[in-house]
Amino acid sequence: MTAPSFLAGAPRYLFLTGKGGVGKTSVACAAAVALARDGRSVLLVSTDPASNVGQVFGLRVGNTVTAVPAVPGLSALEINPDEAAAAYRERIVGPVRNLLPAAEVSLIEEQLSGACTTEIASFNEFTGLLSGDAAVAGFDHVVFDTAPTGHTIRLLQLPGSWTEFLNEGKGDASCLGPLAGLERQRAVYAEAVNALADAGRTRLVLVTRAQRAAVEEIERTGAELAALGMREQHVVVNAVMPLPPGGDELAVAVHGREQAVLRDLPAALRGLPADVLELKGENMVGLDAVGSLFEPGRVETAAAEHEPGPTPELPEGAEGLDALVDELAGQGHGLVMLMGKGGVGKTTVAAAVAVALAERGLPVHLTTTDPAAHLTETLAGSVANLEVSRIDPEVATRTYRETVLRTKGAALDDAGRAALEEDLRSPCTEEIAVFQAFSRAVNEARRRFVVIDTAPTGHTLLLLDATGSYHRDVVRQLGERTSLVTPMMRLQDPDLTKVVVVTLPETTPVLEAEELQVDLRRAGIEPWAWVVNNSLAAATTTDPLLRRRARNESGEIARVMERDSSRCAVIPLLATEPVGLPALRALTAAPVPAAT
Repeated sequence: MTAPSFLAGAPRYLFLTGKGGVGKTSVACAAAVALARDGRSVLLVSTDPASNVGQVFGLRVGNTVTAVPAVPGLSALEINPDEAAAAYRERIVGPVRNLLPAAEVSLIEEQLSGACTTEIASFNEFTGLLSGDAAVAGFDHVVFDTAPTGHTIRLLQLPGSWTEFLNEGKGDASCLGPLAGLERQRAVYAEAVNALADAGRTRLVLVTRAQRAAVEEIERTGAELAALGMREQHVVVNAVMPLPPGGDELAVAVHGREQAVLRDLPAALRGLPADVLELKGENMVGLDAVGSLFEPGRVETAAAEHEPGPTPELPEGAEGLDALVDELAGQGHGLVMLMGKGGVGKTTVAAAVAVALAERGLPVHLTTTDPAAHLTETLAGSVANLEVSRIDPEVATRTYRETVLRTKGAALDDAGRAALEEDLRSPCTEEIAVFQAFSRAVNEARRRFVVIDTAPTGHTLLLLDATGSYHRDVVRQLGERTSLVTPMMRLQDPDLTKVVVVTLPETTPVLEAEELQVDLRRAGIEPWAWVVNNSLAAATTTDPLLRRRARNESGEIARVMERDSSRCAVIPLLATEPVGLPALRALTAAPVPAAT
C-alpha cells in the first residue's frame, strides 16, 4: 500500500472529518491498515452514530476494543451512542436504585433518557480516549473516524464548552446528571482540550470529494477547528474521476467539473498539504478493497470500452422521482421528510420535490434542520407558492433563551435570574430550541406541504429522540386519554407524514439507510418511499470505470426494492450538478429508463 502524505510522521491521534458521504470511513480504515502494516499498533475509533467500521472489515465491532484478525496490530472501537448513554445512566442511577423510592428512580431515568444524555455520554467516552484512558495505553496511533461535520464540530467543542461551564457555571445541570459527576471529570476534560490543541499529538485530516459543497464544508470546518487549537491540518480529496480513456460524455463531464473544483480550491485549503485519491471501480467494503484505496488507479480493459451501448441495469419496478411527486400531489398537503446519511443528496431531492409540488399550484414550505445544508444555493431562484427557510440553531437558541427569560425569568429576583441565565448557557439548550422550531414546522403540514431536508442521520435520530421524550412527558403529565396531539404523534401518522429515505447505490450507504429504517420503525414511523440518488445504472455511459461501478449498483438497487421498499425512485448521475431551477425541474420531468 502506498502511504499518502497525511500519514508521513503521523502523530498519535489522527482525526478524519468532513461532510457526510465523502468517504471518511474508507480513508480512516485504509489509514489504520497502512499504519498497522507498517508495524504500528493502531486503534481505529468511530464516533459516528451511523458508524459502519464493522461492515468494512466484515466483523462485529461494538463499544469495546475489538481486534481485527486479518490485520495484525489493528483493533477497532465504535462509540455507540445508545450503549454509552445506557452505561452513563447506570453509573448515575445504580448507586441510588435501592436507596430511593421506585417512583423517584423512574423519574431520574426519564430525565436521563433524552438527547442531552446521549451527547454527554458519547463525549465522556471520547474524552477518555484523549486523556490517557487504559483502553488506548498500548496503541501507537488512534485513528478517529469522526461523525459528519455537524456532529464533529459539536463533539470537539464540548471539551472547551464544558470546561468553561464547570469553571464558571453554578446553574442547573440536571439534564446531564449530577453536577458532582461532571466535577470528577474536570481533569479529564482539561487533558482532552490539551491533546486536541497539541500539534505533536493531534493531526486533523479534512476529507472531501471534488464537489463545491463538500470543499466549502471542509473550509468552514478547518477554520472552526483551527479556532479550537487544531491547526495541524491536511486535506484528502477522495474518489476523483481519473482522465477517461475515451470520449464518454458523462465521464468527461464528471472529470472536468472535478478538475475545475481542484483548480479553484479556497486559499485557506491551497496552503495545506493535500492528497488526491482516485475513484475505484469497486465499493470500499472488505480488506482487499480498503487495501487498494491508496494505490494508483487500475485502468479498465480496453475491451470494456467496445461493449454494446449502455444498457440500463435497473430492476423492474424502479421509477423516476416524478412518480413520487405525482402521488404526493394527490394528497394536497402534508409533511414530507427527506432522511438519510449526509452526502447522499437530501438537499437536492428535497428542493426538487418542493419545486415540483409548488409548480403544480400547491403551497409548499421547504425548510432544513441540517446545519450543513445549502438550500438557497441549490435553488438559485424563486418559485411561486414556495417558501424557503432554515432552522438555524443559533437563531433558534437565542430566541428560546429570550423567551424563557421573558416568561419564567420575569418573576425571579436578581439571583434567580442570574441562575436561570447560567442554566440557559448549557449546550443542551440548543437541542430544546431546535426541537421547538421543528415542532412548529410539523404543525404547518395540516394546511400545506412542508418539505423538510433533515440533518445527517445521527442528528435526525437525536431530534426524533427529543420529540419522543417530549411525547412521553406530555402523556405522563396529562394522562393517556388526553386529546393533545404531540409532534411525535404527527410523525407517526402515515396520512400526514411521508418519510422518504435517500441513499446512494452503494453497499455502505444502503446498509446505513436500512439501519435508519429500523430505528424509525422502532419509533413507530414507517418510511413511505426510498430514493436512490446519483445512479450510474440509470445513466447513459460507455466509460469502462463508470460501467463497472454501474454493475455494482444493480444489486444494491434490487436489494432496496426487494427488502426495504416497494416504492423506490432512482435518480441518474447527471453530467452537470443539479443546481438551479431548470436542473431541479429535470429531476422530476421524466421517468428513469425502462429495465431490460
